[in-house]
Amino acid sequence: MDNQSSYDSMMDGMASEQTRTTTPGTTPASTTTTTSAAAPSSLRAPVEGARPARVAPRAWTARLLVVGIVLAALNLRPAITSLGALLEEVRDGLGMSGSVAGLLTSVPPLCFAAFGVMAPRLARRFGPGAVVCAGMAAITAGLLARPYLGGAVGFLAATAFALMGIAVSNVLMPVIVKRHFPDRVGSMTGLYSMALALGTSAAAAVTVPMTEALGGSWRTGLAVWAGLAAAAVLPWLPLVRDRGTEAGDAAPGPAHEHARGTRSPAGALRVTRSRTAWALAVFFGLQATAAYITMGWMPQIFRDAGVSASTAGVLLAVTMAMGVPLAFVIPRVATRLPHQGPIVVALGGCGLVGYAGLYLAPAAGAWAWAVLLGIANCAFPLALTMVGMRARTGAGVAQLSAFAQSTGYLISIPGPLLVGVLYQHSGGWDLPLVLMAALMVPQTVVGVLAGRDRTVEDEAGR
Repeated sequence: MDNQSSYDSMMDGMASEQTRTTTPGTTPASTTTTTSAAAPSSLRAPVEGARPARVAPRAWTARLLVVGIVLAALNLRPAITSLGALLEEVRDGLGMSGSVAGLLTSVPPLCFAAFGVMAPRLARRFGPGAVVCAGMAAITAGLLARPYLGGAVGFLAATAFALMGIAVSNVLMPVIVKRHFPDRVGSMTGLYSMALALGTSAAAAVTVPMTEALGGSWRTGLAVWAGLAAAAVLPWLPLVRDRGTEAGDAAPGPAHEHARGTRSPAGALRVTRSRTAWALAVFFGLQATAAYITMGWMPQIFRDAGVSASTAGVLLAVTMAMGVPLAFVIPRVATRLPHQGPIVVALGGCGLVGYAGLYLAPAAGAWAWAVLLGIANCAFPLALTMVGMRARTGAGVAQLSAFAQSTGYLISIPGPLLVGVLYQHSGGWDLPLVLMAALMVPQTVVGVLAGRDRTVEDEAGR
């Protein structure tokens, strides 16, 4: 079966699952998990007598959601990787020092931490679909404006506006998947993670040649990505009126019950009391540190080693492209394991070897290091999958997603900035690469802790 036929079959399967009718006050058969007996508790069948997490959408709504999720995911990283490919030209054009450029590479996690925490509250008031739609519009406006505002301050401000849209969409993607596709969390997480990786790698690969084809101006090369974001607005427009009043939405409510059968009052879940939530937040932060250092600085590492600008962009694209197949496979495998620790260890090992290669022979083994670091960066879809697995309800996923991503991105802020400072003051990449490799060790440790089979409701909802 070819790729298109496989995609159509998956779409039809999702649509048929969503069209099954439910009776209020009962647990629909379609929400019963089909994973193996060893599946984590967060993915097992709901408690008998619990209220269904959501009313199944019609077939056309399910298809529209899939299209919207894929298009939104495609736009969650080009704002960053397109800039990484042209960072040297942007620095020269705006007169940035190495430290200011390091600050620029720290803006994404800063915005994700600051704005991501707002997503659950916005979703409660306006509905997740409306918030994602507004997020795509913000990305469009920010990408279109930032090359032409003039000066580093205007560039940073417009970039922050686009990243605000990315931040709220980052948080709400797991919520939307959990609510509308509760029996396909692994498949849908893999699908949008794959689309995210595809958008990331495409922006890294084609930004430089596209800039040259459009006349050589870095401003045009960055602004053109606003067109992709504008296309992502369209499928979310019909979903704007979906206010999300069901239990699976962003707000916890009295209808949510613990697996023990005890009722959880509204607002009783405090994720900060959960060790698993903290482990997941730190894991998310450290993998984000590695990812944004890679996206922001990897092309420069290769260019300083004698690799051409276009080849450096392609190498970054290779790193990002590794996430396309793996981002679909890893969540599906993770949901079938009682403990995700072995996956965490394997990804961490690839990262350590990749950093060692960049330290010892950055140009000679460039393609191998790009592949290994691309595998290591697949800690991101794994972290997103664990967000959906470590909470039992849609409300729990919303709170855990906001906490883990906002706290994690806050943790990741100093990394890219510190790399820029070390690079400028040491005159090379030895110290920054040692730092990157050192951070991979605690990332692996907390990832193993976050991968244990337990839920935040069990730890924090007492």
